Amino acid sequence: IRFKSNINLHLEKGALIIFSKDHNDYPIIQNPVNKSFMVAPPIYGFSLENIAITGDGIIDGSGETWRPVKKAKTTESQWKKLLASGGVISKDNSMYWPSKEAMEGEKILAKLKAQGKNLSAEDYLPARDFMRPYMLVFYQCRKVLLDGPTFQNSPKFVLYPTFCEDMVIRNIHVLNEWWYQNGDGIDINGGKNILIYNCTVNAGDDGICMKSSKSSNYKQEPVLQNVVISNCVVYQGHGGFVIGSNTDGGMKNISVRNCNFIGTDIGLRFKSSRNRGGKVENIFIDHIYMKDIVNEAILFDTYYESSGNEEQTPQVVNEKTPRFQKFFISNVICIGAGQAVAITGLPEMPIQDIELDNITISAEKGFSSTDAQNIRLYNVNILPVKGIVYTLNNSKDFVMHNLECPINTDLFMKLEGKNTGNIQLINTDLSKARKRVEFGKEVGANALIQK
Repeated sequence: IRFKSNINLHLEKGALIIFSKDHNDYPIIQNPVNKSFMVAPPIYGFSLENIAITGDGIIDGSGETWRPVKKAKTTESQWKKLLASGGVISKDNSMYWPSKEAMEGEKILAKLKAQGKNLSAEDYLPARDFMRPYMLVFYQCRKVLLDGPTFQNSPKFVLYPTFCEDMVIRNIHVLNEWWYQNGDGIDINGGKNILIYNCTVNAGDDGICMKSSKSSNYKQEPVLQNVVISNCVVYQGHGGFVIGSNTDGGMKNISVRNCNFIGTDIGLRFKSSRNRGGKVENIFIDHIYMKDIVNEAILFDTYYESSGNEEQTPQVVNEKTPRFQKFFISNVICIGAGQAVAITGLPEMPIQDIELDNITISAEKGFSSTDAQNIRLYNVNILPVKGIVYTLNNSKDFVMHNLECPINTDLFMKLEGKNTGNIQLINTDLSKARKRVEFGKEVGANALIQK
């Protein structure tokens, strides 16, 4: 379905749109704005105005004909059913592909790129099965409304509006199973003046995600700004509310309020890495309620998808160095998580200017920070099942006011790293801890100031 301006696609209750399973029905098209080639999405439009999809109907993207599936994410019976349906299996028996062309598509694209010639849509056809489309793409459109429908079973991301302005997404349902590969729910890739509310998401990747990549065709700076997200629920996904990993276009002025995350891998997830980052600031998050978070309830990670051997020494700061700063997170309750909070910055660019206010998190592990600066904690209650409550490594200029020390805590705080200093612990009773503070070899006793 290719949109034109001034169109409202309305689906009455009971309406069902099922997209074709025949990939020949999806031509390779060229984005008229940036000239890139893509498989035609089930629903798409470029440089339009006044467009909408409304009503209570259901849109099904027939994604099972496109998606690879990891064996580790399936039950034995699901895996057997996939094998019986056709398709091919990777050499290590770890991944199902719907077709041989899908499995070999990455190699085909690499060969095309190596040719160094001007490519046509026809050149990309052998890789079509691998180049699975996003379910809905509106590119550089204005005055967009999505109100009411259920979007399910997408080939890749479900909603992927890119560089759109004055957009409202409300009352929609996104239904992707948790094992759908790259099955993001709502991904906003650049744009401004965007409102998302009363939405329910179940995703195979990030639930509600903000992305920002620079483009010569979209001059807004920062590329993503002025976003309000409210009254949404994310059930399953790699993250409930997510920023990144591509943030090189910059972001500012994002508000998230009154949302529930239940069973997601991570709750609040902020991720980027060297050469993919930019400035992300003025992020306001308030009244978030979480339960059964698999890993971190709150995560800042600037080593996303690194090999594990990423250089730990400072690198030269450039325009693609990730900068997470001026985050204000308040009124968060999480019942059950793998870890309460993990903050990991870069030695050349710490995570900085973060405020956590009125936070209660019960988790297997407590709070940890590495390469973080100017972090303020007020009325924070971290309740780890075991281990250290706070571990600060190469972290400085912390103000920690009115924290709760759980009963029978083995060790409340551990300070390590030569750059750790000016940790102010104010109005906090540590009498319940068996051991209050432990200093690493490189940390002086004056690094902690208790008031």
